[in-house]
Amino acid sequence: MAESLDIGISSKSRRIDGDRRTLAIDIGGTLIKTAIVDEDGALISDFVTTPTPKPATPEVVIALIARVIKPLPEFGRISVGFPGVVHRTHIATAPNLGTDYWKNFDLEQALALELGKPVRVLNDAIVYGLGIARGPGRECVLTLGTGMGCALFCEGSAFHGLELGQHYACDDMNYDQYVGHAAYLTLGLEEWNKRAERALVAVHKLTNSDRMYIGGGNSRRITFALPAWATVVPPSGGVAGGARLWHPEMDFWFPARENLIEA
Repeated sequence: MAESLDIGISSKSRRIDGDRRTLAIDIGGTLIKTAIVDEDGALISDFVTTPTPKPATPEVVIALIARVIKPLPEFGRISVGFPGVVHRTHIATAPNLGTDYWKNFDLEQALALELGKPVRVLNDAIVYGLGIARGPGRECVLTLGTGMGCALFCEGSAFHGLELGQHYACDDMNYDQYVGHAAYLTLGLEEWNKRAERALVAVHKLTNSDRMYIGGGNSRRITFALPAWATVVPPSGGVAGGARLWHPEMDFWFPARENLIEA
């Protein structure tokens, strides 16, 4: 079945060194989004958005990315936000894509070989937060989409991803099931918002964060009054985080690998 693509390329091209442009990729359980950004995370192109294929095997996802980025401007490096646990050289879990497909898969190497550019991969909530968290203090990022992503930041740089989506919210239901997109479709807007509000309060108590930033596709469905410590942030935060993966401060997390293309 042919996939429908929502592709829009703006006239925002800027005269900057192509090697310093980043292809930012956000792999989600529902959508895959790509865009070209400059060093500061500002958009050089509009988003290319396409439905995540089913089944979302690594080979199919990589082939899709290679196809949909063809109209985009030149870029010199790639960042990927991935919905699961990402270890240094491989994917550990992919709850909303299929862990059986992705477990132990080296996404950095596979994308580098396919696209001919250096690649850095981190958990999607961490990447999203890197575009938002600046300190001071403790900051928590929640992404409400197919499931629920979570990452913690301290002083805007030290970070840690939490797999709260797989943690039990109540009874035998984890947070992905409790406030994920399937729950929204089943419950409707009003009941889903009740759950989302309870989830925000619970996570705030758990993390003791000074501020909480809420992103992801379903953040726009929030209708309840947010507490003073919570803010809904725009999708552009995610691509800004993709650019930040290539800032020198992040080199510590991505030591050189001989079998990958170097920047």
